[in-house]
Amino acid sequence: AVGNIRQPREGSGFVSPYLDIAYNGNIFMWDASFMMMFARYGYRFFPFQRTLDNFYSHQHPDGFICREIRADGSDCFERYDPTSTGPNLLPWTELMYYRQFGDIDRLHKVFPALCAYAKWWKLNRTWPNETYWSSGWGTGMDNTPRVPEGYNQIFSNGHMEWLDANLQQMLVNESLLQIGFYIERWQEIEEVEDENRFLNDFMWNDAEGFLFDRYADGSLGTAKGIYAYWALQTDVLGKERLDRFVAHLSDSTEFDRPHRVPSLSADHRKYNALGRYWQGGVWPGANYMVIDGLWRKGYRAEAQRIAENHYAAVFEVWKNTGTFWEYYAPEKLEPGFMARKDFVGWTGLPPIAVFIEYILGIKSDYSERRIEWDLTRTEAHGIERYPFGPDGVVDLRVRARKSADETPAVTVSTNVPFELVVTWGDGRSSTVQVEKSGSVKLNQ
Repeated sequence: AVGNIRQPREGSGFVSPYLDIAYNGNIFMWDASFMMMFARYGYRFFPFQRTLDNFYSHQHPDGFICREIRADGSDCFERYDPTSTGPNLLPWTELMYYRQFGDIDRLHKVFPALCAYAKWWKLNRTWPNETYWSSGWGTGMDNTPRVPEGYNQIFSNGHMEWLDANLQQMLVNESLLQIGFYIERWQEIEEVEDENRFLNDFMWNDAEGFLFDRYADGSLGTAKGIYAYWALQTDVLGKERLDRFVAHLSDSTEFDRPHRVPSLSADHRKYNALGRYWQGGVWPGANYMVIDGLWRKGYRAEAQRIAENHYAAVFEVWKNTGTFWEYYAPEKLEPGFMARKDFVGWTGLPPIAVFIEYILGIKSDYSERRIEWDLTRTEAHGIERYPFGPDGVVDLRVRARKSADETPAVTVSTNVPFELVVTWGDGRSSTVQVEKSGSVKLNQ
């Protein structure tokens, strides 16, 4: 990743050095958003988050931002091209960065750009019933078999209501409201709170227990894809439906394959054992979205199982090939079909973000001055120089335990106070206010 830091070309209009996505020299909104989720851990070395400023600097007066911008600063697509933009993950990414570092000044600066871009989507990517549409390229999941017969699966909107576009817009709205609360500007956009709440009825197939795209004639699609799991980042499903929906991830005929989680259910006729891009490939960004969503919705054991499987598979391929890949095969521990190598790129997610957050189990929210440590491992382990807030540096260590139920012995080194929440065993938890470095006494 460090080797992919680029300086703006003269005349490009880019306003910051940036992290290149390791693909073709252009910057992609989809890739860059996911990359920031691991790059935030290296922010003391380089201000990676400013990569996104190059998208904001190229925002058009009507709010449009092209999803792919050349190194010379020119848009790759005309704004009304069905493939011109998306997915809109920018507010989600900015909120994640804020919760790590508490950079309120950045929220003030990016909020207008984020709101204008969301408004452009509302005005230009919706049907008369206010549902959203996109395209294969627009979703970032190029060749997923979703559109009806006769439509081009990459370039056409297929006259469909696109499930992930709608779910992502729900995530956008929720993220913008959260940002608005932090900077006290939520009143300006509170109307977004009620948008798209009808997905639960429109796009849910009760017989299948799954969410699908919706066609122009009102029928639902049949492809089960990882894109449906953007629902985990929203409140669209109630508990009963959510349980059924999540259960598909543990079904070995669908998503529980040797390398989890494939982009397309294994029982689909287009599923490919080598991945063939989004026809079964295992993609680090999409997997991170699923793991993070499961964790937030309380399915923590399943989140950890997928995280450990994905991390171990990427690690094994790295040992066998000496590098990281754009995506991976679902049935064997090998790169996906025609995957690009040296891809960091979003494949920095498994060895950095997935490892820290779901293998070690360390997550934080500086806005709440809180670090959570979900201890599932019994060997001695920890992390050094964990970045927490603008100046915080935290070391966390735990001694080896004889069993997962044994109360852990934790020590902390820190230059900032915070609340530490430690969870272990069968769900036992202890909350301690850490004021200075030293041993932490947990409730038995």
